[in-house]
Amino acid sequence: MGAYYDEIEIEDMAWDEEKRVYHYPCPCGDRFEISRKQLKDYEDIATCPSCSLVIRIIFDPLDYEDDEEGSAESNEESGSDSDDEFEDAMEHLTITS
Repeated sequence: MGAYYDEIEIEDMAWDEEKRVYHYPCPCGDRFEISRKQLKDYEDIATCPSCSLVIRIIFDPLDYEDDEEGSAESNEESGSDSDDEFEDAMEHLTITS
């Protein structure tokens, strides 16, 4: 995608704890939004739900690579409890030489 309204640094966005998204004011009066899961998935486009404008987010994807919050959101969406299964497997792991 090449036509962005603007490019915004992630540090200039505000975190909304209730909605679990970063947001930035849009000229239409609403706000651009992007989740930590989207950032973790290397998505850099924030959309405004009220108009057609989009902004490009400038951020370091490595900052979100080990993001526990993004993992929790992903597991909630897919209904998977693979992290629990992995932890259970690790508890029962025995290494013999």
